[in-house]
This record gives sequence, structure tokens and C-alpha cells, in this order.
Amino acid sequence: MAKLTLSFISAFNERVEPLMDGTVQPEGLELIPTYSPPSETFWRQLKFQEFEAGEMSMSSYLIARSRGIEMIALPVFPSRRLFHTEVAIHADAGVREPGDLAGKRFGVGEYQQTAALWQRGILEHDFGVSQFKVHWYMERSEELSHGGATGFTPPAGISFQRIPPEKSLASMLVSHELDAASLIGPWTRAPSVIDRSSRIPGSGGDWGKVKPLFPDRMAEGRRFFKKYGFIPVNHAYIIRGDIHRKYPWVAFNLYAAFLKAKALAQEKLVERIPSALFFGREYLATTREIFGEDPFPYGVKANRSMLETLIAYSHEQGLTPAKMKVEELFAESTLDL
Repeated sequence: MAKLTLSFISAFNERVEPLMDGTVQPEGLELIPTYSPPSETFWRQLKFQEFEAGEMSMSSYLIARSRGIEMIALPVFPSRRLFHTEVAIHADAGVREPGDLAGKRFGVGEYQQTAALWQRGILEHDFGVSQFKVHWYMERSEELSHGGATGFTPPAGISFQRIPPEKSLASMLVSHELDAASLIGPWTRAPSVIDRSSRIPGSGGDWGKVKPLFPDRMAEGRRFFKKYGFIPVNHAYIIRGDIHRKYPWVAFNLYAAFLKAKALAQEKLVERIPSALFFGREYLATTREIFGEDPFPYGVKANRSMLETLIAYSHEQGLTPAKMKVEELFAESTLDL
């Protein structure tokens, strides 16, 4: 019997790579993979629904579904981060602890992105910083943002501005035009590949003034996981609505293949620790000690608390008009898994 061919788009992820390179073959399916960075992938999918299956921002997925865009998710969450621990602050901002962010200027890549959704929710619920007491600055232009594809408008009562195209989160933070910023990429790489004493052209500042909001990320990670029992997810995988209606069996078969791919990645994890990371095994042991043997659980049952928290944050932050039910969001064949 001929296999059903599906176009499939994703960023590189070691837990998904066995699907992308063909090591794991979904039953009855042949995937035609396209590698793409997440921000580009989500914009293409939200605006054009180019691919029949692929990676999707969880926040944008909630918004898209609330606005009638036809797609269905699989409870596959291979991308997770402690987003609030990746916030950077300017040393002169007067921010000594998270609660001091009230009244400050906070830059995000995109207001509706999942990272910003988690950051606002955790700052409000764990540290008492109301989203309405922060001045939000967004870097992506309307034309290239996920919000531009879903019809985003700033929620009522929010202090919201766009960052000028000639500037960036990094340049505005080092010049103290922002007090804090979600520098998920550059900040986490800063100690090793960015000379923080050097100036950013046109910024009038230097990286030496940029500090982490949480100096001890591991300690905050322990606290958060002890309280909530999960690591926040960033992305999931979706199937386009027309494909799901015509071939409902695809969801279960693809989900089963994602499980096999993750298991294979877990088996090979130790041997793939870079040789230059001399204490790699110790870091891995610490990760497992804090978060357990599998920090990336799949399935609805293992993630219900996390999903309900994310849904609640989306609604209370004005991104979705009503609290959706978990059962509405995932393919029926995967709900009991």
C-alpha cells in the first residue's frame, strides 16, 4: 500500500531529528522535511498554512485556534525553557529582584510569542509584577511578526510600543533605553561568545552593564520546578485541518513516531555530549536530579497542568477571548496518551 506523503517543517531538534533524517519512519507516512528557524516557520504557517504538518508556537496556536484557523495539535513538546530566567536587565535600572520590574521598560521579541507569555505569567503569579504595570516594547515589525499573521492588537490597558526598525532589543538594553529585555538567544550565549565589555555600534552602551535577572538560574529552576512540576513548553507540532479531516489516522501514527524519535535521542544523549564540555556528564546528572529522567514528557496526561496554566495565562493576558479546553486543542486519538 502506498504511503501518504506529507510536507513537514521544523527547526533542528535532537528529539525530532530522527524523524527529519528518516531514521524513524511513521507508519503509513512519508515525510518531506524542510528545515526552518521557528520564527519564519510560524509566520509561514500562520499566514499561508504552506505545510501539511510542522512545528508551531504554542501561544500562537492558541490564538490561531481562537480565531478559526484550522489546525490540530499533537501533544509533542520537544522544546522547553525556563524563559523567565533568560531575562536580562540593565545594571542602572534599579532592578535588584523580579518585583522591581514594575514600572520598568521591558523589551520582547514579540508580544504574543510563547516565551513572552510565560514571562508575563510567571512575573505576575510568582513575583507580583502585573502585566499592566510594565511598559512593553516589541521588536518584530507587524509585517514579519506572528501577530501580523493572526491579526494581533495590543490588549486593552497594556502600555505597548514598537521598537524602531533601526534599533534592537540588545542595542536599546545596553544604551538603557530599556530596563529589561527577553534576550533568549544572545543573553544565554553572552558569557562565551559575546565580549560584554565591547560597545554595540550606535547604542552608546556596553555589555558590561547587562546582567541576568536571576544570577543563579539553577537555583531559580529548582524553585520553579518544585512549585509547578513542569518546565514550560515553547512549541508543539500541528497537522493542517484539511489533512486531519481527510486522514484522521495520521495524528496517532505521527505521534507514535515522535515518541520513537525522542526515545532514540535519549539513548544517544550521553555519547553526544560535546567533548569540549568537560563536565558534561555532571551537568546531565544535575539536570536529571532536578527535573527527572525525562524533562520532555509528551502526551496530554503528563502535561495537563502545564497546558491549563498556559491556557489560563493566554486568556488573562488578553490574547485569547476565552479559556479553551485542553481537549479542544489536540487530536482526539491522542487525548488518552
